Amino acid sequence: MTKLYSYLGLAQRAGKLVSGEEAVEAAVRRGRVRLVIIAADASSNTKAKFSNMAGHRRIDYVLVGDKDTLGKAIGKPQRAVIGVVDRGFASLIRGLVEEKN
Repeated sequence: MTKLYSYLGLAQRAGKLVSGEEAVEAAVRRGRVRLVIIAADASSNTKAKFSNMAGHRRIDYVLVGDKDTLGKAIGKPQRAVIGVVDRGFASLIRGLVEEKN
């Protein structure tokens, strides 16, 4: 899991992430997001909203970590939702999550 958080931090520094519910929602609607990361401890409404939104637009999504850890990984306060906008990072992160499961 630490690799996952390291890659999230790297992607943030490279400008390849959007975070926060409003920013991710806007980026998904514009077709920029390649992977949606939802915190496992996000509210059921948030999980449903973003999993449905991603599914409707055929974007992969994963439930991983908690809001505190996701926020710390990208150098921000708590984050329930993160959008990965780069295909390479999205593939890499998806692979790490699948490896864990």
